[in-house]
This record gives sequence, structure tokens and C-alpha cells, in this order.
Amino acid sequence: MVSFDGFPVAALDFYDDLELDNTKSFWTAHKDTYDSAVKAPMTALVEALEPEFGTAKVFRPYRDVRFAKDKTPYKTHQGAFVACGPSTGWYVQVSAAGVRVGVGFYEASSPRLASLRAAMADDRHGPRLVRIVRKLERAGWELGGETLKTAPRGYDAEHPRIDLLRHRSMSLGRSYGFEPVIHSPELLDLVRADWRAATPFVRWVEEFGGG
Repeated sequence: MVSFDGFPVAALDFYDDLELDNTKSFWTAHKDTYDSAVKAPMTALVEALEPEFGTAKVFRPYRDVRFAKDKTPYKTHQGAFVACGPSTGWYVQVSAAGVRVGVGFYEASSPRLASLRAAMADDRHGPRLVRIVRKLERAGWELGGETLKTAPRGYDAEHPRIDLLRHRSMSLGRSYGFEPVIHSPELLDLVRADWRAATPFVRWVEEFGGG
């Protein structure tokens, strides 16, 4: 196993340049930089986390443009995801904006979303989710995800947890931006600590979302 030494400055510079010139010619000319400064350290990072969290999927750098208006061929970030259930798990990415970590579920089938919402509405399970989310928010995490503009069918707009019930997907993330630590081996310990801190959220979704 290759040791993780952080993401070099060249990784952020690579994505800065890719955002300006998202073409095959640029990619071909700089693929060695992608392989050494982006893919290799990302692979080393998730391999070091694998014993505790499981095997990660390091996403391909190519965009699926078949049905997209934006035809630029390459993603402007490199992400990796450890799944523990359907579309649910832990995430880390590097881009021109630096390093970001996250957890959550990025999509849910209608039956699964109905199950999650029933648990959110439940007066035993819902408050537990609120406590988990609020604790992470106090620690600097941001709640995100796709939400409805109105209350979901069958739920009162005045429900005390309506803000959670409106979610169609739900994520919690935090960014390290350009902090010097992202270029060092210490980033491994920070990502591990963050994923551990957010595991109660992942487990709640796994428990009630049929994961």
C-alpha cells in the first residue's frame, strides 16, 4: 500500500487549469499530472481508510454528456465514495476549491424515501436525527441536498421537522479549502475523524432507509 502524503499543490493547479480549458487536448497533455497529483493520492487516502469504512469507489474523471447541455468532457473534481447502503455513505473530494468531506444519501427510490420520511416524522426516531444533524452543524458541517419547495404529500407544513421532511436527498459536508493540512499526511487523520463523527448520520439513514 502506498502511503498518503496529502494532495500536492499541483492537484489544485490542475483543476484550476482544467476549469479554463476543459478539452481533450488539455487532458491528454496533462494526464500525467492527473495520475500522479490527483488519482494516486486519492487512491492512497481511501485505501488507508478502507480497514475501518470499507472499499471506496474512486470515480472516473469523465462526465456523462449524453443527455447534458454542458458537453465539457471532464469533471472538475475528483471524488471517492464508500457505500454502506443504496446511494448512502461517506465521501471525499479534491478540486480547485481544495478538499471537502461529506456523508449522506444522494438519491432514494419512492419506497425508500417514504420509509425515511416516516422515521423523520416519528416522535422517537425523528428527534434523534435532529440531534445528530444539529451536533454536526455546530461542529462546522453544512446540511445540503435536494429539497421540495412545499411539504411532501401527507405531511403537515407545520410539522416540527418539516425542514428535514422536505429533503429528497440529504448530505452533510465540510470543507478544508486551501488549508495547509490538505498537503500533508495529517489530512488522513482529519478525514478519518470526520467520517467517524458523521457515522451516526450514515447509520440512521442505513437503519431507516433499508440500507
